[in-house]
Amino acid sequence: MAEAETSSAVLDRPDDQRVDTGPRLSGGVNSRVRRPKTLRLVLRIVVIVYLGILVLVPLAIVIWRAFAPGLSEFFAAISDPQAVHAFALTGEIAGISVILNTIFGVGMALLLVRYRFPGRRILSALVGLPVAVSPIVVGLALILVYGSTGWLGGPLASAGIQIIMSVPGMVLATMFVSLPLVTRAVVPVLEQLGNEQEQAAASLGARAWTQFWRITLPGIRYALATGVVLSLARCIGEFGAVLVVSGNIQGLTETATLRIDNLFETSMQPDAAYAITFVLVLAALVSIVVTALLKRNPGGKS
Repeated sequence: MAEAETSSAVLDRPDDQRVDTGPRLSGGVNSRVRRPKTLRLVLRIVVIVYLGILVLVPLAIVIWRAFAPGLSEFFAAISDPQAVHAFALTGEIAGISVILNTIFGVGMALLLVRYRFPGRRILSALVGLPVAVSPIVVGLALILVYGSTGWLGGPLASAGIQIIMSVPGMVLATMFVSLPLVTRAVVPVLEQLGNEQEQAAASLGARAWTQFWRITLPGIRYALATGVVLSLARCIGEFGAVLVVSGNIQGLTETATLRIDNLFETSMQPDAAYAITFVLVLAALVSIVVTALLKRNPGGKS
């Protein structure tokens, strides 16, 4: 009876006066023990040193080398006609690739989440294939298919369509390496949203496009924006696959990343190469900031 009265008294206490009766270790110490401050400090130091070696130090060297010759040399390097053409071509390829990947990515995400069909898991795995495949292999595969002696290269060449060593082939290569980013960003949010609102709208006579525009798209807009930004950053920085399919022709198929390589390896102009590298790094940093801001929005959490 005494134990029952004691338990009743404890339960009747206000929340701020209740005694923690959770599991305790031997010695009376609560099992939810905080990690020692020393351990936390060591972990922080290890993480900072690790990031410093892999990211911060190379980034600092790039910035220092880009501006070491002076501002005039920096602006001369990025305003050179060849560099301007490389930036413009990079923007064109990245823009086309992001638009097509966004359309395909949203459609693929809807297919994987809203429908059940044989081979669905295999299709989902294939979407993530570009992450596991080397970009060089992607470029070689495109040459085997669309090259002059490839499966489709001959018929396309007869029709006056050139894929390899031209912008279409570079777009295909860039699209492939950035393929999963939009889909992987949208799928978790679609799964969290469910389809109850869409079914309710359909029962009221709303068409599929109206359901997507009024219900689905507002629910995935932050995740979609995150995927688009990440895809854009990936497209801008692509090198391996584009190198293989472009032919790396200066003034024609030379992107910004290929321009950097040519300045280092061929022209022996490392200062100009660092200047162009800084511009690409700046674009990547902007993408990271935008992505972080989108993830802070409550509506963008997956």
